[in-house]
Amino acid sequence: MNDTPHAFDVCVLGSFMKDLVAQAPRRPQPGETLRGSGFREFLGGKGVNQAVAAARAGARTAMIGRLGTDRHGDEFAEMLAAEKIDTSQVQRDPTAGTGVGLPVVEPGGGNSIIIVPRANDAVSPADIDAAATLISSSKVLLVQLELPFETVLAALHTARSHGVTTILNPAPYLPLPADIAEFVDVIIPNEVEAEQLTGLRCDDDKAEQIARLLADSLARQAAVVTLGSRGAVLASGGATSFIAPYAVEAVDSTGAGDAFCGALAARLAAGDSLWQAATFASAAGALATTKHGAVPAMPYAHEIRRA
Repeated sequence: MNDTPHAFDVCVLGSFMKDLVAQAPRRPQPGETLRGSGFREFLGGKGVNQAVAAARAGARTAMIGRLGTDRHGDEFAEMLAAEKIDTSQVQRDPTAGTGVGLPVVEPGGGNSIIIVPRANDAVSPADIDAAATLISSSKVLLVQLELPFETVLAALHTARSHGVTTILNPAPYLPLPADIAEFVDVIIPNEVEAEQLTGLRCDDDKAEQIARLLADSLARQAAVVTLGSRGAVLASGGATSFIAPYAVEAVDSTGAGDAFCGALAARLAAGDSLWQAATFASAAGALATTKHGAVPAMPYAHEIRRA
């Protein structure tokens, strides 16, 4: 286990994306111009969403990443300071702009997203070396796949060498190496990513099988497969548990998975069992769908407990 004094509960290695969100009746067809019904700008990116989710869930949180020196980067820096998230390892890149995301949100909250990583693609293993003390002094490292994969692997290796609990949200999907389980304690895919990782369709009668397969092949401790409005399935130690969904009126699902991951990391750092943490995270994910945007939708601990 990690004997270093814990400066932070959760360290998030991840992306920054300024979301430019269009609301539309449906996705446009190739070559089609479609009139939208609304437009909003939000701060987002899987990494920063999860960091804010962890912080609002009560965790002392730090982030590793890279911003441009543009106005979007300034907005992120101000927000992180307001959320009391440590930014000592968030670099400002003068040669690349801050990442942008372009979600299209349909009635009912469904969304599809194009991302343009920009400065996020410049986060390198050298940045992980510089952040080794930060990682080793955290209880949990949470990573996703919006940054270069070699950088994510470097962070997982660093965390493993210091006994830090590691959580991988494999989004967006990439094929994972066979030895990834050596460095990942908990893997949290959604149902689409679970299908891509296993080749099995993630319908209700296969969800538990898929979760067990992922827990056995891609993680040291557990897999949690999130199923949207159908809840989640937790597989650990050869057993599976169904995490019941929370009934809400969804308006935008953009940040739901990130709320789940950040909240789960926060509760694991606080000492909860995996089942307790996943139950808490399920409520957080559901609440995130009740508001527009990503960062603005991340719920606070008192809201989650009330749910």
